[in-house]
Amino acid sequence: MVSLRFPFSFSQPPNPRHRSSNSFSSAAAALAVAAAASGATVAAGIAISRDPTKPFLQNAFNFLSNHQSSSPFWASLSIADNPSSVAEPKTGVLFPSSLNDSQKLLGTGLRKKSVLGLKNIDVYAFGVYADDGDLKRLLSEKYGKLSIPERKDLSEDLMEADICMTVRLQIVYSRLSIRSVRSAFEESVGSRLQRLGGSDTKELLHRFTSQFKDEYKIPKGSLIDLSREKGHVLRTTIDGKEVGNIQSKILCRSILDLYIGEDPFDRQGKEEVELKLVSLLQK
Repeated sequence: MVSLRFPFSFSQPPNPRHRSSNSFSSAAAALAVAAAASGATVAAGIAISRDPTKPFLQNAFNFLSNHQSSSPFWASLSIADNPSSVAEPKTGVLFPSSLNDSQKLLGTGLRKKSVLGLKNIDVYAFGVYADDGDLKRLLSEKYGKLSIPERKDLSEDLMEADICMTVRLQIVYSRLSIRSVRSAFEESVGSRLQRLGGSDTKELLHRFTSQFKDEYKIPKGSLIDLSREKGHVLRTTIDGKEVGNIQSKILCRSILDLYIGEDPFDRQGKEEVELKLVSLLQK
């Protein structure tokens, strides 16, 4: 996998505050009622879903929201079919379920960086979006009747087709600098451009990375949107401000390859995108 280099040392992230015993007891009591009403399977699932690195209520709620039942009580506990936001599971970072009305969230993931092989730093969470109308118009004929195991070319076709897409990055690491982002893209996007277009892509890479000027600040929570628009135009925005746009099919393809290509930053995130795509195309 392509490495992500950062020209500075990483500080240890602060430990999360402990919840009070009253909060824990209240959450446990509420979930005990839910388990009693829904059966022993739910109770077992809650126990299994507990993760010592996450709050108890969040883990139990995640379990509840990912399972369905026909009982009215259970329905009152479950999340709506189209929630307004979706949490990236490893960080809890929220992503809107849609962008610009037409682009639907296909999946989320996390970009991590190993420091000296000793510690993994969460750099940013990301969400992958695609235009619902474009998907159905360009891919439903081929994939609308396929089963999930038959989707091996789905990501490839998604990257190649002229489908409006956005990869939204939300910064998680508080000491990340714009210079580090620029350097990381020079390496990761540069290697993919060279593979797709040969050595005659240095100028194209420079046009892209030079958009990330030192004057931009990206504290924790900042948003970077990398959007492929019609005609394979890559539009880049930082916290809602456009910083550049470049018409290039191989540049758009190289960006998407970072997240849904053969060697993605988060393989589980890619799987989530493909499963969601199959679901949308079969509706």
